[in-house]
Amino acid sequence: MSTDYQQAREALGVRLRELRLSAPAGRLTGPQLAQRLGWPHSKIYKLENGKQTATPEDLRAWADGVGQPDAFDELDARLKGFESHIRSWRRQLAAGHKPVQDSWNLEIDRSRAIYAWEESVIPGMLQTADYARHIFLRYADLQNSVRDTDAAVRSRMKRQEWLYQAGRKLHALVWEAALRALVCPPSVLASQLDRLAGIIGMDTVELGIIPFTASLKVPAANGFWVLDDRLVIAEDWHAELWLDDSESIALYTRVWRTLGESAVYGSDAHNLINAACRALNLRCGAA
Repeated sequence: MSTDYQQAREALGVRLRELRLSAPAGRLTGPQLAQRLGWPHSKIYKLENGKQTATPEDLRAWADGVGQPDAFDELDARLKGFESHIRSWRRQLAAGHKPVQDSWNLEIDRSRAIYAWEESVIPGMLQTADYARHIFLRYADLQNSVRDTDAAVRSRMKRQEWLYQAGRKLHALVWEAALRALVCPPSVLASQLDRLAGIIGMDTVELGIIPFTASLKVPAANGFWVLDDRLVIAEDWHAELWLDDSESIALYTRVWRTLGESAVYGSDAHNLINAACRALNLRCGAA
């Protein structure tokens, strides 16, 4: 959990405590408020000390419980302010993958220049439907989330319409590992590599591939996307990070450019894709 996130959670806790102590009918103790709300006293302690993330329902109950219902809007705004930066997969995937894809589509539609980095998977905007389907299934298994795979695939494929609009540009960087990772059956990966090869030369896509043999100035870490110098979306196992502060955007842009110095493009990128195809065929033959 990021320091900024924790600080925001603790600040919300301080505000909750202030409201409890300034209740119009007289200050409430923690046990008194807990009894009024039907909560264990430990929940009051955890919320006020930034040990637990409140839900909107918690905040509504708190505001009503301390006799200050009008404070809910302020509390909810605080919660949305820091939860918008760290979006846990548990909460995001409660309704399946499609709502997450729809949120991405809204941001992509607003963008004109996108800088993407993926170290072990083909970027979503360049995926085939079959490849995307297997990716969603893998993550649904991992997160024990709703399997709305077909709807999620349709939403991701719709996003690719962006690639055919004039004045847009996707600058995509991938590590060679993304060409070889069998996160899907070999036949599906073969079709995906064919699709990737066909992308090279499009005027709305610049595809760079970092070979295994390239010298790296920074480690190949988790994937991220920079949208129009206004938003960074980075993925981790527990959450997506949505970062809109100038320092974070500048840092991720610097990381992208540093990684890009190790990439190859055009015919050299084609050669890496062809080598991955040949290795895939040998692997299939050996099997």
